[in-house]
Amino acid sequence: MKVGTTLTIIKSIIDFILHIDEHLVEIIQNFGSWSYGILFLIVFVETGIVIFPFLPGDSLLFASGALAAMGAFNIILLFIIFFAAAVIGDTVNYHIGSKVGTTISHGSLMGRLINQDKMMRAQAFFNKHGGKTIVIARFMPFIRTFIPFIAGASKMNYRYFLIYNVVGAALWVGICTILGYFFGNIPIVKDNFSTVLLAIIFISVLPPIIGVIRGKLKKG
Repeated sequence: MKVGTTLTIIKSIIDFILHIDEHLVEIIQNFGSWSYGILFLIVFVETGIVIFPFLPGDSLLFASGALAAMGAFNIILLFIIFFAAAVIGDTVNYHIGSKVGTTISHGSLMGRLINQDKMMRAQAFFNKHGGKTIVIARFMPFIRTFIPFIAGASKMNYRYFLIYNVVGAALWVGICTILGYFFGNIPIVKDNFSTVLLAIIFISVLPPIIGVIRGKLKKG
């Protein structure tokens, strides 16, 4: 893939995340009730396909909750759609990891598509925190996409994985959409929507950042 094409894709993704409220309005206008299916697909792919960790998660839930408060979405149906997508996505990711996770080499196509550095960090995080990582990782962009894959590759007991998967999905979807529903349309939040989304993303990635800093300090 050419550098110019890659930069264009990255720019489009960043634009979608930072102006996700505007894009959601466009989706609703163009697709109507089918918008729920599109939201399901985005969350499913972000959580279920290990090579797509860059898709919006927290910001999508927050913006959708804000639009639900305006009557664009039904908040209960929205929760069900997002919850189902998150649970099914992690389940698919787990089974992919259990099938191919231990056979991926750096030189293979899958190995080149997966960000190996982020994969190793996610694996270290998983090994340190165990099963509760499934819940914690829900609130961490990128990490949440790799953790189910690693859980599958590590042959984590599926029954335990499913429990953490359901609990984590319920907390993630519930908190993000409810925050958007109640606070997304407050004037100061609405007028600074991009800043708020950046803050949400920053807060979400704080745990791994702190972990990296602590690791470097210990080595020092």
